[in-house]
Amino acid sequence: MQTPKAVIYARVSSREQEREGFSIPAQLKLLRDHAEANGLVVAGEYVDVETAKQSGRTSFGEMIHFLRKNTTVQTILVEKTDRLYRNLRDWVTIDELDAEIHLVKEGVALSRDSRSSEKFMHGIKVLMAKNYIDNLSEEVRKGILEKAEQGLWPSAAPFGYQNMVGPDGKKGIAVDPDQGPIIAKLFEWYATGAYSLKEVGRMARDAGLVYRKSKAPVPVSTVHKILRNRLYTGDFEWLGKVYKGSHQPLISLDLWECVQEILDGRNRKTRNVKTGGGVKEFAFTGLISCGHCGCALTAEIKKAKYIYYHCTGYRGKCPEKFVREEVLEDQFAGLLAKLRFDQEIYDLIVRALKVSFKDTKREHEEALAKLHSESDRLQKRLEAAYIDKLDGAVDEDFYHRMSAQWRDELDRCQRDLTRRQEASNSYMDEGIALLRLARAAHSLFDNYSGMEKRRLLNFVVSNCTWQHGELRAEYREPFNFLAETIAGTDPSQGGGGAGTPNLENWSGRQDSNLRPSAPKADALPGCATPRLRAH
Repeated sequence: MQTPKAVIYARVSSREQEREGFSIPAQLKLLRDHAEANGLVVAGEYVDVETAKQSGRTSFGEMIHFLRKNTTVQTILVEKTDRLYRNLRDWVTIDELDAEIHLVKEGVALSRDSRSSEKFMHGIKVLMAKNYIDNLSEEVRKGILEKAEQGLWPSAAPFGYQNMVGPDGKKGIAVDPDQGPIIAKLFEWYATGAYSLKEVGRMARDAGLVYRKSKAPVPVSTVHKILRNRLYTGDFEWLGKVYKGSHQPLISLDLWECVQEILDGRNRKTRNVKTGGGVKEFAFTGLISCGHCGCALTAEIKKAKYIYYHCTGYRGKCPEKFVREEVLEDQFAGLLAKLRFDQEIYDLIVRALKVSFKDTKREHEEALAKLHSESDRLQKRLEAAYIDKLDGAVDEDFYHRMSAQWRDELDRCQRDLTRRQEASNSYMDEGIALLRLARAAHSLFDNYSGMEKRRLLNFVVSNCTWQHGELRAEYREPFNFLAETIAGTDPSQGGGGAGTPNLENWSGRQDSNLRPSAPKADALPGCATPRLRAH
């Protein structure tokens, strides 16, 4: 007579239980002793140590595969019901095997021949085990949400931070002294608009950004996730809701928003061209489109030293011929030369700026008053909604949904107030600095390297096209106004007459409240497309 065979299955629901003595060894000893006492030969032992609610546990799946393949093994030994089943699917899977189940601690052996009352009680226990798992998961979710509402990041620390326990005993995150500065630089590099994801990824790796455990280099996909993560601003998103974090931010919200704009494609430029020696950067790729078909102009090296630009031909064969980089450089220099003006015009424009400043100051004060009023209105609305919630006039879901929306509006309002208050005293200085930059742009362009030339052009011009050997471009605000003013004073520039410059663009335009945030001539702005600051 053949000795009956059995398999042993042991499981703990978490690694904490394993450490705390719920003990796989204790389960195995109990089941081995039971097998010996009942004359069963153990054909295999399967152990799982995990918390996953879903079926598909590694050893559980291996055991099922073994039993289906070895039909002579008809018995499963397990400590108790909730060690074997995690959900109803597991119950169905085991039932289809038609195996005999020994629940050793419960003193129950179930088989096809068991009484219906025993099977019924077993089904109840399976349902109770599932209910326990559901409740456990729900409590875990509640705990995580409560942690998020306290401003504590409820998961493993992302790049740039490390998990820590605060003085109050609560777990949170703190800046990683090694990786934190690299993450901050990563955002700064990308916000310039001068680098692709691949380039900033390489720069971050060169600076030492690697996975903590494996020390493997961080791929581009991970760099993209880092740049999308709001957590580095001090706030964080969890289950679709934004929470105010208690951790130290690595970057400002303005910097994060600038990076999001570039990632979304509003400021992104393609600049790199593959050559035989790898990836080379060229001065004007990403700046110019083809006037025939609208495709981008790309660059390549001929005879190992000459740089030519041509249409990518993405929409089909294009008639536009190749053009040397030197030709484009000369035509860009000609555009910048139109912004040059003498001391007399400079003094007149400064005088116009002072006139404009009076109107701007009045508009600025009106805008501040409006923002203060809006801020007060939102604050009162939040307070009223909270009282309505306490009185039961609105339900919890409605309160949380609307209060989150109003808090976001209030935050934006407060940021606008801060920006306007900071900007109020810098208007004249920035306007004059902008004039100096325009005046020096041509000479700066001649002395700059390829990357610096592109940054300067990105700040001054836009919508550049090349067609029939001619470069066309538009000046960005306010350089377009400045070019008009200069042209109006010099017949050689195409204006109608000499004498008094056209200063209406500089004396409080009624159709626009936008004023440029001007850099110094030797310090161009970070974002590829200059932002206009409202005053």
